[in-house]
Amino acid sequence: MEVKFIQAKELKQKPQDETKLGFGQIFSDYMFIMRYTEGEGWHDAEIKAYEPFSISPAATVLHYAQEVFEGLKAYHCADGSTNLFRSTANFNRMNNSAKRLAMPEFDEAFANKALHELIAIEKDWIPKSEGTSLYIRPNYIGMNPYLGVREASEYIFYIICGPVGAYYSNGLAPTKILIEKEYTRSSQGGMGFAKTGGNYAASLIAGKEAHDKGCDQVLWLDSAQRKYVEEVGSMNIMFVIDDIIVTPPLDGTILPGITRDSVLTIAKSKGYKVQERMVSMDELIETAKSGAMSEAFGTGTAAVVSPIGEFVYGDERITVAGGKMGGKSLEFYNTLTEIQYGKTNDPFGWIEKV
Repeated sequence: MEVKFIQAKELKQKPQDETKLGFGQIFSDYMFIMRYTEGEGWHDAEIKAYEPFSISPAATVLHYAQEVFEGLKAYHCADGSTNLFRSTANFNRMNNSAKRLAMPEFDEAFANKALHELIAIEKDWIPKSEGTSLYIRPNYIGMNPYLGVREASEYIFYIICGPVGAYYSNGLAPTKILIEKEYTRSSQGGMGFAKTGGNYAASLIAGKEAHDKGCDQVLWLDSAQRKYVEEVGSMNIMFVIDDIIVTPPLDGTILPGITRDSVLTIAKSKGYKVQERMVSMDELIETAKSGAMSEAFGTGTAAVVSPIGEFVYGDERITVAGGKMGGKSLEFYNTLTEIQYGKTNDPFGWIEKV
């Protein structure tokens, strides 16, 4: 299947002030789209103008949430080239999510090829200022116009993108995290490992509660006992306890983060000891108070590495690292972003040039 390019009739004006990009509010000129029909497979792959497309009010995605998505970035390098970071891993994870929602797999190599073509066309949309990038959102939705709880037989896969600044307005300043005691996000056998909209919808009420209490994000606990740490709303979480990098294991209830994997790989390459194990609330509180926990931070595509300065647990406020960014958090952030922006060699084979 070839990707057909359809020239837009009119191009948008690009942002002039890269300090006011925000996150996920501006979209570029073009999008990639392809369709799936049962019995025919994938067809009609196109790069065309970013614009609304028609969808039935009865579409499967609107009623039964049959949808998966991804998030990744393209980076402007000082030599004028463009870097994509681990895009093949994103499409592989997207297919794993799709299988959980009974959606047909797509050709990952073809999707990556289409992404390269889209980014080559949209290269001038990649911002150049420090810390900025082009955010990329692949999405895959069920389209059948019928009501009935069953998988669709028609789908649309599309990719949109747009320039972004820092995910958190305070940048690398430590965040405040609300530990959620009432609601849970996922359970064993559920869809916690899948990147699907329903997981994020389940987080909205707790996210609102967190913001109302002056916090930036929510830390989820396990659904069975409300005892063990799982992940932050938009990030995986890591702790430095007794100089060991500790993070909850991938047991099906949390997203297998690509940034998570990248940070663990970097940590191991630098000789740090890494443990993927369960962390209880008792351990979190005890080690934070005693100082055995010297750092806590989140990892994710949007925020990269986000230091945590304080946990809010009921009426208790638990400070980590004196409320400041720790040395390892900064080290991982610098190492990862230097690879992403082409400022240093990539020993892991993560970068794809566009």
